[in-house]
Amino acid sequence: QVQLVESGGGLVQPGGSLTLSCAASGSIVSINVMGWYRQAQGKQRELVATIGGATTYADSVKGRFSISRDNAKNTVTLQMNSLKPEDTAVYYCNARVLRSGTIRFSDYWGQGTQVTVSS
Repeated sequence: QVQLVESGGGLVQPGGSLTLSCAASGSIVSINVMGWYRQAQGKQRELVATIGGATTYADSVKGRFSISRDNAKNTVTLQMNSLKPEDTAVYYCNARVLRSGTIRFSDYWGQGTQVTVSS
């Protein structure tokens, strides 16, 4: 089994900052890519940022969000600055993991953490 546990969501005013963290644990041999996705109410889940061999960002967050990773600890962090009301969503951590006893990478998801940007 693999578990992803997120932390750091909450309520923040427009222009403020939040840091989301995610820790992966379990029978992990290797993690290929880690990332963050978000789903606003009534909308589809969308990519926010990923980090593997390279980093990718949604156009809507470029220059405001920064993703980083600690491979030794199997953690990924999303630093969110200059937050806007449209960033309000449930944020999900994702990891593409090779579990022990398997030969293929599989996607795992955290339970989600709410980020609300409002005055």
